[in-house]
Amino acid sequence: MKILVVNNHGQYNHRIHRTLHYLKIPSEIIPNSTTIDEIKEKEPAGLILGGGPSIERAGNCFEYVKELDYPILGICLGHQIIAQAYGGQIGAAGIESYAKIEISINDENDIFKGLGDTMKVWASHKDEVLKLPEHFKLLASSPICEIEAMKHEDKPLYGIQFHPEVYHTENGPKLFENFYEVCKKYSKG
Repeated sequence: MKILVVNNHGQYNHRIHRTLHYLKIPSEIIPNSTTIDEIKEKEPAGLILGGGPSIERAGNCFEYVKELDYPILGICLGHQIIAQAYGGQIGAAGIESYAKIEISINDENDIFKGLGDTMKVWASHKDEVLKLPEHFKLLASSPICEIEAMKHEDKPLYGIQFHPEVYHTENGPKLFENFYEVCKKYSKG
């Protein structure tokens, strides 16, 4: 029951993998050039789309979110990829942020289970999701970003704008554990 961490050339991708390792969640980093067939051969429990510098360097990630039938958690750029793949709108952030902020959790859902109404997180972004894609619901927002987290209404597709893998995000490890629970539940059908 391994999670594949898709490396989108971001500074935190290895930290995601290391955090999962500390949590004893089996994982493997793969390049975003990995083919759909290569991913299927690995039989993952789920995927995490890591952050990165730009949507132009997202490799095959658009195919992953549209064609693969696994739980997927998109972080920062990964969040934006999911939104754009499903018809949402992304663009420059109203406030470019590299700081600790507080998000309001509007819907505890699966990944925010047990984390309360608010959470202090590390925001590091120039771009953000400006408009939710159709069939997605808002999970969390903040004073500087309306769409901090979202989920597809029917599929196990989650996007978060912030970075749960860094020390500054309180309860970040719990969010990864919650996502792994989704993966385990989904794989059992």
